[in-house]
Formats: sequence, structure tokens, C-alpha cells
Amino acid sequence: MNQTRVFAVTGYKPNELGIFSVKHPGIEIIKHTLRSRIIQLIQEGVEWFLVSGQPGVELWAAEVLLQLKNEDYPAKLGVLMPFLEQEARWPEPVKQSYYDVLAKADFVEAITKRPYEHPAQLRQKNDFIVRKADGLLVIYDEESPGSPEYFLGPARRKAEHSDFTIITINRFDIDLAAQEVMEQDPDYWAHP
Repeated sequence: MNQTRVFAVTGYKPNELGIFSVKHPGIEIIKHTLRSRIIQLIQEGVEWFLVSGQPGVELWAAEVLLQLKNEDYPAKLGVLMPFLEQEARWPEPVKQSYYDVLAKADFVEAITKRPYEHPAQLRQKNDFIVRKADGLLVIYDEESPGSPEYFLGPARRKAEHSDFTIITINRFDIDLAAQEVMEQDPDYWAHP
């Protein structure tokens, strides 16, 4: 990896993963997977990680990054939300996580400085973040397309014409992480 210093992180929304509670045990498995990949990227010289802060993989990745920062890993978190008040309709526990992330992030900015007006703001967000990044870490499975597709489009176009790296975490990586967690805590799935 040459001089890659900024990585965007994205993936599925909670409902796309069948996750409808902030206490769902699958969230910790996803965070475990993200943590190992993010540590690897930090060790390879990535300095900044960018998310839009949307619920699901992006918010969980931000929480992982803040935890790593507390452990003195040299990483910075940038939250580039697509528009102001993106959290207006989110459930209260998700809003609280989002506010915690915003309060502790190294950089926070709305790409369009107004509330939601039209879907183009989401496309602009994807294009903008891909332009600012040297690579993309994405939780995505070709057999289950969904919201990551919108990020992957501009990322793949950039990768065709530059040294842009796309790292995909798929369901097999998640299954491996689940096995690792089970080895560390055989009663993991029994926890409330």
C-alpha cells in the first residue's frame, strides 16, 4: 500500500443485516471484525478514517475507532455527514451513539450545510468522501447488495484510474470473527 493515509469506512445499515436493537449480539461480532482490519490499516500507515456517521457499519466503525484512540492507537476520525440533522428520525439509542461519536471525533462537518432536501445529497456524500480518501474499507457481500453499492460505485470508478484501495469484509470474514469471539467466550450468544 503506497502512501495510503485516509480510508473511508462503510457498509450495511442495521436493518439490512437483520439488526433491530442496539443490544443485538451481532454488533459486537461486526465491531470485532472492523477492529482487526482497522488495526491492520493503522499499522500500514493509515492516519485518518472517514465515515458519514449513518447507523450501522459506519457508526459502529466510528465507535471502534474511538475505542482504539483511547488505547493510544494513532488514528483520527472524521465524520462527514451528508446534511445537517441527519439523525432527526433515528431511534433515541442510535442518536445517543451518534452524538457521542460527534463529540469525540477529530473532525466533524456537514457536506451540504442544510437539512435533507433530496436523495442527491446522499450521492454527493459518497462522491465527496471517496474523493477525499485513498481507500475504502467496506462490509459488503456480492450476494447481498444493498446500501454499500452506492459507495462502491464511485470507489470502483476511482480505483480504475488511481491507486485507490478497496478492502472488502464479507460474510466469511464475519463468520471467522464470530468463531474467534466464540473461542474467547463460549457463552457469548447466551449473554443477554
